[in-house]
Parts: sequence; structure tokens; C-alpha cells
Amino acid sequence: MAGQVVDYLSGFLTALPDAPLADLSVPHELLADPDLRRPPPEDGRALGELLAVVDRAARPGLNPASPGYFAFIPGSGLVSAGLADLVADVLNRYTGMAAPAPGLVALETDVLRWLADVVGLPTSAGGLLTSGGSIATLSALITARHARLGEDFLAGTLYATDQVHHAVVKAARLAGFPTGAVRIVPTDAGLHMDVGALAAAVAADRAAGRVPFCVVGSAGTTNTGTVDPLPQIADLCAREDLWFHVDGAYGGAFALTERGARRLRGMERADSVVLDPHKSLFLPFGTGALLVRDVAALRAAHSGDQDEAGYLHDLDELELPDFAALGPELTRDTRGLRLWLPLHLHGVAAFRAALDEKLDLAAAAYALLRDVDALTLLGPPELSTIAFHCSGPGTPEEVDARTAELLRRVNAEGRVFLASTRVRGRRLGRLCVLNHRTDRARLDEAVSALTRHAKALAAP
Repeated sequence: MAGQVVDYLSGFLTALPDAPLADLSVPHELLADPDLRRPPPEDGRALGELLAVVDRAARPGLNPASPGYFAFIPGSGLVSAGLADLVADVLNRYTGMAAPAPGLVALETDVLRWLADVVGLPTSAGGLLTSGGSIATLSALITARHARLGEDFLAGTLYATDQVHHAVVKAARLAGFPTGAVRIVPTDAGLHMDVGALAAAVAADRAAGRVPFCVVGSAGTTNTGTVDPLPQIADLCAREDLWFHVDGAYGGAFALTERGARRLRGMERADSVVLDPHKSLFLPFGTGALLVRDVAALRAAHSGDQDEAGYLHDLDELELPDFAALGPELTRDTRGLRLWLPLHLHGVAAFRAALDEKLDLAAAAYALLRDVDALTLLGPPELSTIAFHCSGPGTPEEVDARTAELLRRVNAEGRVFLASTRVRGRRLGRLCVLNHRTDRARLDEAVSALTRHAKALAAP
């Protein structure tokens, strides 16, 4: 069976460079296919037949594994991480607590320590791998709430810009805060948090009887890759005794590079940091990370009363973390192996080189596109994302329509796939370079397509 699966995946990878990037139609025939939608049979079916069904099911939608995928935040998926998941799933060890699988928990703890070192957090830091940035953000805000507000938290107020990922607002709601608890801080012309406006908002809220407790800074926004002024935010948080949370889901791992570490300076002063290794460390979807400066604060916010859990009394306490006491999950998969094995197999230098290449490719794309009169670029990429819109005359609505048509034409060629966003009410195209399979040749195809179609749309 493993051989059949490997043969199928080998075929997928071989065809990947020329495979379709996006099929956003949902054909009625597929959803009505009785072979696809049938209930499980009593006696089973041949694996080859089932792999064929999986193949048909996977065809519609988006293909972020492709080297031509520049939309959203690409998650390309390392094959070596998939092999690690196969090993972990077959071993099927329980890692919610240390005693049932101390060696595997130790490996995961070591990976978390390495991540904390990359970010620059002290030896007191700790954390856990999660299913993604959303759960990691929820646990971060719960920890900040517990540490700064205690049980009477409804007057608590947190601060973020309108460029922060929507997972932050969602996490605040799930953590029990009313809608008005989230204050939107203005941004400057470059979409960075205005720290002066932040200070004024904190002062005004204190005067009004609110309880400021947390500021969320971005280490690379999803919209444009913008990095907030993290050192200045950290200074304000220190003065005002506010929890400083950094959303590094997209950009945090760039700290592994020399350029990224310079651009992300200040992240090391955070009380908590969220990373998504399934983005900028190229792992499969479903791999997030939460790091907290003081792991004791994380444990205090999440640990339950084990005296009431009689079924846990047979487990000895070890000098290893119980991940179930650091997050909302008691049962969890063995997540550490999918990061530990690729890091040890390929070496850290390979990841650093890949991230440096993405910074280089983004800079190269900007250098080529900034001279295209038919395009207006927001500015040089701070990480690996370039935002742009069509130039030329017309109302904002007409320019937005041309930008949408530009993306439609580029995507229709089938070699690259880009998506758009809205910032300050305007449509922006985005080119995000993060797939580990993306090389200069595919980037040049994206630049060429954008240039050709932008000029054609600008022609009278």
C-alpha cells in the first residue's frame, strides 16, 4: 500500500510544474459523482480505486504546492514533513502529556526552543505547536487576558491596526471580549501602526475607565507584508505595562535570515509571538506555533485542575512540558516530528537559504515592476510581498476594475496565480513569494505576464 501511495505522490510531484494552478468552478458532475460521494462500503475497495477518487476530488480548487502560486500566503508543503507525519501517525503516540511519550515530547520541546531562539526570546520562554495561527492567537490572547486582567476582564481593551489578520479579532471574540474591546489604531502612509495614535488611544481609554491590556503588532501583514514599528511598540508597552503580542504567522520565520532579523527587530521583546511554520518554513498546512516569553504565564492560563482528573494519576511528572497544560487541547497529534525531521534532515542552512531566496526574488520583482508605467506599486517589499494596482486615468472604481481584469488575464494563462485584497477601500493585486519551489524562471513569468497585460489595459 505504501508503494502505491508513493507512486501516486511521485506522479503528482512530477506533473506539478505544469499542473493547473486554480479551478474555482465547482462542477455539478463532480459533486454529484456517486463514486466520490458514496458512503463507506461494507467490504472495502481497492486502494488504487480510492487513490483515483482522491485525485479527482483534489483537482478543483487552488494548488498552493505549485511553483507558480503567488496568491494569499502560499503554503507549499515539504515532502519530508509529509514523511514525518506518516511515521508519527503510524506510531500514534499520545503527546498531550510528557509521560506517555517522553522522547517525542522532548523532540518537540527542542524544536520549540529552537524557534524561541530564532525569534530571540529568553530561556524562560516556552510554547506549543498548534493546528495553526488562529488557535495560537486564541491561546496568546487568553494568556494575556489571564496575566493582565484576571477573571474580571470585560473592561479590557486591546489594540491593533486594520491591517492585522482577522484571526486576532476572531480570537478576541472567542476569548469572551465584547466587540468594543478591540481598538483599531490608525496606520501611516506605509500602513504601519501609528505609535503616537496608539499612545493617545491608550490614554483616552484609561481616562474613560477602560483597562488597556494588550497591543498586537504585525511582523508582516497578510495584505502587504508590512512590518509594524516593533521597537517603538515594545517601548510603549513597557511604559504602560501592556502585554505585547506579535503576529509573526507570515513573517516571523524570516528572522532566521540576516535581513529578516534586522527588519523584525523588536520581536524579541514580545510577551508572545505566533508563527506559522506552514507558511514561511514550508511545512504542511496545520502547523502553527505559539511562543510565550514566560511559559509559566501560558501554563497558568491553560492548565486545569488535574486533581479532578483521576484517570491521569498513574502518569509520573517529568522535567518536560505537558502540552495539554499549555493549550486548549488534551488530545493532539504528534506535531513536533513534522518540523524536527525536516530541520535535521535538510539542515537549518537550507531553510535560511530558501528564505533568503524569497527575499531576493521579491526584491527582483519589485525592481522590474516599478518601471512599468501601467502599474503603481505601494512600495518596496518589506518581506516577500509586493502590492500594486493599475495606473492611469479613471475613477477609483474604474481603476479597481482594471486591476481585477489584470489579475484575471494573468491567471487565465495558467502559469501563475495571483489574488487581490482591499486596503483603504481600494483593490490591490498581490504577489507573495513564499513557495519553496518558486524560482527565478517562474517569477520572471509572473513579471512578464503582469507587464504585458497591464500595458494592454492601459493602451487607448
